[in-house]
Amino acid sequence: MEKSEATELIDQAYEAWQREEWARSAELYERVLAHFPDEEPSAVWWYDAALAHKFLRNWDKAYALGKEAAARAERGTGDPAFWNLGIAATIRRDWATARDAWAGYGITVPDGEGPIDHDFGPVAVRLDTDGQQEVVWGRRLCPTRALVLNVPVTGGRRYGEVVVHDGAPNGERVVNGTTYPVFDELLRFEASDLPTWTVTVHAAEETELRALVDLFDEHGCCAEPTSSVEMICKCCSEGTLEKDGALHAGAQTVSLAAPESDVRRLLDTWAAGAAGGPVWSALEAVR
Repeated sequence: MEKSEATELIDQAYEAWQREEWARSAELYERVLAHFPDEEPSAVWWYDAALAHKFLRNWDKAYALGKEAAARAERGTGDPAFWNLGIAATIRRDWATARDAWAGYGITVPDGEGPIDHDFGPVAVRLDTDGQQEVVWGRRLCPTRALVLNVPVTGGRRYGEVVVHDGAPNGERVVNGTTYPVFDELLRFEASDLPTWTVTVHAAEETELRALVDLFDEHGCCAEPTSSVEMICKCCSEGTLEKDGALHAGAQTVSLAAPESDVRRLLDTWAAGAAGGPVWSALEAVR
């Protein structure tokens, strides 16, 4: 391939990129890179080709091309080539490469082998289930994996799942003055076997409802009152939304995540905590 032809193909790849024709753009970049892998601008071409495959959710190609892009990037400078490789390596469960990619980006991760299971703090993730989107809170296990700590209202999703999320924020949540970016889910990495239930509860005081939430939390489970769930449009979801975390008393549906062997016992324990106070009814499993 002559350099003049390569220049023309790179121009076409860029134009396809602008039209979000990811497969076409990647194919053109790869044709050029097969002949010119180490030209001065080749690091950008490797990166764009890998990113296009990330957009296509072709993780094998994103991984292979991402390794080439990272090999040409400067370590410790926050180069996004390392971040995208970290995502692809995580999805492929290549933990050695993932750890090296995070270090290359400039993130300190715990020493060791295998999956990174650390507490990188709270994170908001926008789950995407066949086009149904829902923002949940989780604990970041590594720069791209999060443990879901809400009971999702979307069918088929569960408390305790582990998801892989993107590195580019798409919205914000402000809680008690602290701003948290919202990251889009890329895929469900590990399923949860903790069943989901719905129950009707009657709590005269907010403190009674809070006691229910705290009781389930103490047992490694979750209670999610409908008063904490807000339905908003896509535009608002991808903007800045302030939350106060308040609960509201009264009769309402609560979503629960708990083993079948424990769910009734926990509800009875809660109801017995205040004579004549909170009661529950209509417990149903969510299939």
